[in-house]
Amino acid sequence: MKAIVVTEWGTPEVMQYTTVDKPTLQSHQVIIRVVATSVNFADIKARCGNKSAGTAPPFIPGLDAAGVIEQVGDKVQHLKPGQRVIAFPHNGSYAEYVVADESLTFAIPDSLPFDVAAAAPIVSFTAYKLLADVARLVQGETVLIHAAAGGVGSTASQLAKLLGAGCVIGTVGNEAKRQIAFESGCDHVICYEGTDFANEVNDITHGRGVDVILDSIAGSVSERSLECLAKYGRLVHFGNASGAIGHFQTKDLHASCRSVLGFSLGTTRKERPYLLRDTANHVLRYLADKQLDIKVGARFNLAQAAAAHRLVESRNSVGKVLLTV
Repeated sequence: MKAIVVTEWGTPEVMQYTTVDKPTLQSHQVIIRVVATSVNFADIKARCGNKSAGTAPPFIPGLDAAGVIEQVGDKVQHLKPGQRVIAFPHNGSYAEYVVADESLTFAIPDSLPFDVAAAAPIVSFTAYKLLADVARLVQGETVLIHAAAGGVGSTASQLAKLLGAGCVIGTVGNEAKRQIAFESGCDHVICYEGTDFANEVNDITHGRGVDVILDSIAGSVSERSLECLAKYGRLVHFGNASGAIGHFQTKDLHASCRSVLGFSLGTTRKERPYLLRDTANHVLRYLADKQLDIKVGARFNLAQAAAAHRLVESRNSVGKVLLTV
């Protein structure tokens, strides 16, 4: 089969479109013929050798895929050949075929297009877990979403409204991304350029602050976020796009009843995959009913993976970038 293989750590050019062996399956797994897969920033970190506990080259990158089941193991109970599915595969998704555990494979409705399905798994599962299960969003609360024009950010903005948020505030890195955040459901959008977002948030909320903050940036953004987090508020940290380390003080938490929480979809897939079954049920329903719209910013053929990585790495991409197989 054809696949993209990272031959060494480095620039996008280290990814080679080549022929590799088709994967084999174990008793609890399925083989999926891939229709499309998405590019995530974690793929770039893995390619550069920056992803913790990452696989050493050569390896196939990619975290999620949409396609059709071709074969099932003898202990698979709820899936069958011919089903349309999304999955978090074992050994990368930039390939014509992938193998995935049954517990990390989810049937999708026939009405759901493959490109939407391929764009959805990482961003929609992450956003739903952050809001519904980690932050435990309550009806009417105010939410601040950093990087609101990105894949997770634009999805979380929509889901926050679906889950009952009274007001959604988004931050973006430049003015060009402001409209995307508005289109995703943000009531207010703050651009980092020349602005102190914490002061702006406090002005919008009349000094009260927000109840939930979703932070994938870390560093000073995490630190400043506490300046606009309301009493009993929850700051959920799920990434470090800035590469910097933030510091909190215990005095910032106990008297105000505020919480700093962490979440990793990768850890959850590895350690507690059963927690994602309920997430999939909710997310797929929203997608099928067209209540949730996953933004697709660009599409490339599998052989053009290097170009797709360059676009995402430039931080000029909006929404999800797909590779079609």
